[in-house]
Amino acid sequence: MSEELTLERVQALVTRGPYHQWLGLKVIALNEDGIELRATWREEWIVNPDRRYTHGGILATLVDLGADWAMVRKNGRGVPTISLHVDYHAVAMPGDLTIRGKIVRMGAQFSTAEAHVFDAQGKLIASGRGTYLTAPPKT
Repeated sequence: MSEELTLERVQALVTRGPYHQWLGLKVIALNEDGIELRATWREEWIVNPDRRYTHGGILATLVDLGADWAMVRKNGRGVPTISLHVDYHAVAMPGDLTIRGKIVRMGAQFSTAEAHVFDAQGKLIASGRGTYLTAPPKT
């Protein structure tokens, strides 16, 4: 990679997409085999107005993004998801969420990564593992 991947550079890559902007994603930390992100809670995430918990689709998105972007230091970009498995452990009540993604196996064509989503109190809300297409894009 020709450009050093600083927190600021990865933040710019992550928030290029309007959906990622809407999720309020902020890159908190980078390391060789992973990433930590924070998602800014939004009222629109609520699926049940009486109970006020976050829709599972938002949590699945955050698992996918955490796993996907865990590989940014290895390949300098987000990558397409091939498959994703998500487990839900608790409801997510209103409040920002922290996502920790980690590479499980980095391959030339396909890679595996996992992510865990935590609430503001550090409680595990969701986790999952995905397979990603990490082959270089065809030019």
